[in-house]
Amino acid sequence: MTGYGKAVDDTGVKKLTVEIRSLNSKQLDINTKLPWIYKEKEIEIRNTISQKLGRGKIDLSITYDIIDEEHLPAINKSAVINYLKQIEKLNIELGITSDPTSMLQIVMRLPDTVKSEKTELSEEEWIIVRQLINEAIEALDRYRIEEGKALENDIRSSTAKIVRYLDEIIPFEKGRTDKVREKIESALNDINGTISIDRNRLEQELIYYLEKFDINEEKVRLKKHCDYFLETLSINEPNGKTLSFIVQEMGREINTIGSKANDASIQKLVVMMKEELEKIKEQTLNAL
Repeated sequence: MTGYGKAVDDTGVKKLTVEIRSLNSKQLDINTKLPWIYKEKEIEIRNTISQKLGRGKIDLSITYDIIDEEHLPAINKSAVINYLKQIEKLNIELGITSDPTSMLQIVMRLPDTVKSEKTELSEEEWIIVRQLINEAIEALDRYRIEEGKALENDIRSSTAKIVRYLDEIIPFEKGRTDKVREKIESALNDINGTISIDRNRLEQELIYYLEKFDINEEKVRLKKHCDYFLETLSINEPNGKTLSFIVQEMGREINTIGSKANDASIQKLVVMMKEELEKIKEQTLNAL
């Protein structure tokens, strides 16, 4: 969702600039910085942004430089002279020596030193500004698309690694159950001389115990989640929230595999899958 767009136009009277930035956010958060003349259009501007950008932390600013000298604000000479006389009188009373240039700089910051007649926003100017806003949004959208392509490649790569690590678990599964069986039987053989053991009941309990370590269902579900994730990723519409939900399900299956693993080699692959899943989580935050 990160991006930047800018549009500029020269009307002959003003040089107008519209800039818009977007950052990651779960909701739509719009912040506008507008000259007073465009404040009346703020609601329309916000509606345009929400319709075209969906969500994200959006900062939009509109600035202008006046080119036509006739439209520049005029200095209020009488106010400036009055301020200077008052400051000069105050300096004499306080025995302060001031530089005239610095005094003038101070005065020009005071109220009413510049005459600026407030003009109404014309329909012609608003049409230009609205067009610039749309152009800036389109530029930001293009930026998002390019970034999205790079993110998609990274996400697909991480998902493919998870599937590959899942396949690498297979060779360790049979050996894992055999080790558990051998460990239990060895322990039972050590105490065989002191208690009698029902071998049939032992086999039943052993099967039940080993079933608790079976991870086949979790592997199947994780593979399906990965396939669904990639399928959703290919849809050409906003689906960031759906992707986040699928990632949560992928994480749940990976955690269950890790808790059932009881094998160092499988645990290592689980850690590697978690590492790739964290990358996917971070990247899906950028998806609309």
